[in-house]
Amino acid sequence: MRAVRVSVKAIIIEDDRLLVIHKRGQAGNDYYTLPGGGQKPGETLLEAVQRECLEELDIQVEAGELVFARDYIGKNHEYAGYDADLHILNLVFACRRLTGEPGWGSEPDRRQVGVDWLPLDGLDKYPFYPHEGIPAIQRWWREGKPGQPVYLGDIN
Repeated sequence: MRAVRVSVKAIIIEDDRLLVIHKRGQAGNDYYTLPGGGQKPGETLLEAVQRECLEELDIQVEAGELVFARDYIGKNHEYAGYDADLHILNLVFACRRLTGEPGWGSEPDRRQVGVDWLPLDGLDKYPFYPHEGIPAIQRWWREGKPGQPVYLGDIN
């Protein structure tokens, strides 16, 4: 197994909609993820999430509170055939858009085919990853504050 990769993700919500990266899988299946990616050496977590939003979405964000954390250990999930040796620690932050209209950034995410706004109340109807993160996102949004960060475990 490769080294654990630290990755940051952004929760950006406006008008009760979540900003997501629309991706297409190897088998042609569409799915959605939070914007974000790997932390670079010498970069703080908040700097990483700001950079990733600029690269993927062409927007500047203010990164705030940690909302939840999760592990993704590839060998334990349905895509083990593709990424059995992958282990990612995702740290998911609440963010606020400062400037720009979401679109294609200078370095779009791998497999990215678009950028979409999904309704928060119907999020569970979409192929969204991490699916088990939906309640944590919705709870944070409804309560208006992150409260205690939530460790969700090894989920997809």
